[in-house]
Amino acid sequence: MSELQERAADLEERLAELEAFFGVEDLRNRAEKLTEEMSRPGFWDDPEEAKDVSSRFSRVEGRLRLLEELRGRLADSGELLELSEDDKGLLSEVEEELHRVERVLEEQEVARLFAGEYDEGDAIVTINPGAGGVDSQDWAEMLARMYRRWAERRGFGLEVIEYTEAEEAGLKSATFNIGGEFAFGLLSAERGVHRLVRISPFDAGARRHTSFASVTVAPVIGDAVEVEVDEKDLKVDTYRASGAGGQHVNKTDSAVRITHLPTGIVAQCQNERSQHQNREVAMRVLRARLFELEREKREREIAAQSGEKADIEWGSQIRSYVLHPYKLVKDHRTGEETANTDRVLDGEIDAFIYAFLKSRAVA
Repeated sequence: MSELQERAADLEERLAELEAFFGVEDLRNRAEKLTEEMSRPGFWDDPEEAKDVSSRFSRVEGRLRLLEELRGRLADSGELLELSEDDKGLLSEVEEELHRVERVLEEQEVARLFAGEYDEGDAIVTINPGAGGVDSQDWAEMLARMYRRWAERRGFGLEVIEYTEAEEAGLKSATFNIGGEFAFGLLSAERGVHRLVRISPFDAGARRHTSFASVTVAPVIGDAVEVEVDEKDLKVDTYRASGAGGQHVNKTDSAVRITHLPTGIVAQCQNERSQHQNREVAMRVLRARLFELEREKREREIAAQSGEKADIEWGSQIRSYVLHPYKLVKDHRTGEETANTDRVLDGEIDAFIYAFLKSRAVA
């Protein structure tokens, strides 16, 4: 029992630190101001602005509710501990509840590792297969499923911007908008090259193959952020969307692909019903990627000037997923690893994300 009391006291202390970090009173004031803003006449006249304000309110209110809920659950646990002096059967219930509280606290404490301006916002994730034909295309699809499942586990929203299936299996490219608290900050740990080693299901000789796929992550930025895009630097192609999307997109050249000629960055969208809408979304993705490219350059320059090694290795192999001759997923940046490959490919990647964020904060 004394061990549980010490554990409860430790969680109380951690929660108090978290409340101070987020500033509970400040959160209440922000929620009140956002509520006033949403109730003013003509609030919905500008849908984009209204959506942004509503999203900020949901996040502030959600954090307040979560902190209050944690405080209440710890108080309940304290009461149960007192009652357990007469009823030892309550101890297991207290232990389970404290474990649940600790898990939520750990998730929230990760927020203290973020310092970037856009870390709290949404992310645009793009997956592309590397060289290796159908095996790499299949691997890219496996990664796409992994991030879908990760988003589902966290309760994040996921919008498909573009999903181009390959001819035989897998995909040629996929772009998602993943929305949730600290989505960009968390997913920034995933950018880089992911390597898969397995017995190829497409090799009649059942030989072992190594496949690669790249993951790029950019923050969702508002129109207020200036990103210079000259129309003469753009090559715009339209094409007929393939795969899911309804009858309309499959019968017309509504999909749009925009290539930024100076950088070679490509953004495409096929998920909207009209060519105009697809172009708007593709431009939003392009602006986000150009913004992230400039941010990367600035961080490299600052690191070089200070004599430090930049920790953003865009083209590096960050993680290996070995399915044969043994099972192991290992992150090469942190050394974090697990033999439970099935759970990782089913979206349980938080341990790798947290390990990277913590190592970056210490560096």
